[in-house]
Amino acid sequence: MNSLTLLLIALACFAGGYRLYGVFLSRHFGVDANRSTPAHTCRDDVDYVPAKNWWVLFGHHFSSICGAGPIVGPVLACAYWGWGVSVFWIVLGSVLMGAVSDFSSLFVSMREKGSSVAHVAGIEISKKVKLYFSGFIWISLILVIAVFAIFAAKTFIAEPDTVVPSFGLIPTALAVGWFLYRTKVSNSIVTVCGLAVLMGLLFAGTRWHVLLPSAGILNPEALWILILLVYCFAASVVPVQVLLQPRDYLASFILFTMIALGIAGVAVTHPALQTDFYRGFIPDGIKEAGPLWPMLFVTIACGAISGFHSLVSSGTTSKQIASETHTCRIGYGGMLIESLVGILVIIAVSAGLQMSQLNALLREGGPIAAFSHGYGAISRVFLGDYGKAFAVLALNAFILTTLDTATRITRYITSELFGIQNKYLATSIVVVCSGLLALTGQWNLLWPAFGAANQLIAGIALLVASCWLLNRGKASIFTLVPAVLMLITTIGALGYQWTQSLARSGPSGGASPDWTILTVTTVLIAIAISIFWEAAQILAKKRTVFIQA
Repeated sequence: MNSLTLLLIALACFAGGYRLYGVFLSRHFGVDANRSTPAHTCRDDVDYVPAKNWWVLFGHHFSSICGAGPIVGPVLACAYWGWGVSVFWIVLGSVLMGAVSDFSSLFVSMREKGSSVAHVAGIEISKKVKLYFSGFIWISLILVIAVFAIFAAKTFIAEPDTVVPSFGLIPTALAVGWFLYRTKVSNSIVTVCGLAVLMGLLFAGTRWHVLLPSAGILNPEALWILILLVYCFAASVVPVQVLLQPRDYLASFILFTMIALGIAGVAVTHPALQTDFYRGFIPDGIKEAGPLWPMLFVTIACGAISGFHSLVSSGTTSKQIASETHTCRIGYGGMLIESLVGILVIIAVSAGLQMSQLNALLREGGPIAAFSHGYGAISRVFLGDYGKAFAVLALNAFILTTLDTATRITRYITSELFGIQNKYLATSIVVVCSGLLALTGQWNLLWPAFGAANQLIAGIALLVASCWLLNRGKASIFTLVPAVLMLITTIGALGYQWTQSLARSGPSGGASPDWTILTVTTVLIAIAISIFWEAAQILAKKRTVFIQA
């Protein structure tokens, strides 16, 4: 199939979904342009700060949600089950489920004074559910921080030219934030100057490579993980408009440029897709893949629906949104653009690589290497031989923005769950727990658990939104159906991972259970079933409202 045809079909589906379903949901939930948002009513100039304009907040939101997930997941799914089923799930899942979850989480949190989705669950369902859900989210976010810290550390080692621009963006963001909020300089001038500095940093990175040596028992990967966690600590405790928001805003331009150049490359060269359309329900010779259902859905993860997005929507974005009219473009629209990234990734590895090349790159360098090589091929008409390096830099921008946002959100949850109001102590607990998990270095074992937990959060967030609608006499079919589907799928995926971890082979050939994954999956399954049972009782009492238009 021609890659341009596939891209145009996906773009048409996303545009139609936004104009029809996104606008419909805005009316159904009751978006009110005249209603004040928590950014104004609860303003504290630390977490609650109205964004200078909606585009600045969109940059923060998109950079935060679009981590390595929509890149790693689609690459693996394409190699395991084929590009056809992967594209189908990304398009269908994002329009009817993922974007709905992001929008509803943002809107409900905004209406509840910027409260987290777990806190809203306590109000709309029960205090018991709040406790269960907070614990579930806390474990999942620790997995997120650990996995993405490993990815970032591996990227700095493999591509040392990305270190200077990645860390140079921090002081640049501090300056941009100061000019945006403390001076009367126009947004356009501040943005152009910030991007000019960023371009200089990109050039400097090609001249100065940063290579860390081993230090005692710590290898370079462990050192980078520790450095990244120190950064996460700092980014989590400073006011959001000082570093987090302007950093993500600037990083978003790198991400949008990557998307634009990739689309332009496909439009100009429109190469044919070379990898397999469908590789079977259980692909031969790929033991780590598992069955298409439920594993494809949790492998693609963020490309179609993501619980982490719900946490960003209700964790940082809902506290900064200046007008209710921005919820659809930021919540629903942001998810669709992330899904477009997933489609572009599939085109990159399917049109830029042959099946044998894709498999070889996955074995030798992992999904990041496969994507960067594929992106380099489809963007060569514009970027020449620099396409691969640019893809790695953009991916690292994705990862770092996810890391700092995830740490801040986990700090919120830690305060709510354990009653620790001191933000420095709460952040320290988050960083230490994530670091202990990240220093194992086993991303390949942590990723499946992250994917299932991540989408299970999305299902529970949709369940909370359903109860919120029902308690206000509104139909909840638009959120409840995807909630039930995701709960069944992700619990099935966790169950499959539980059995696989139990039967994992040891060094001597006998069974050697992976007790870390077994423990995590057991706890997540138990919490998810408990939450579903509590919510089911609320839904049963109001079942007539469920189907009313």
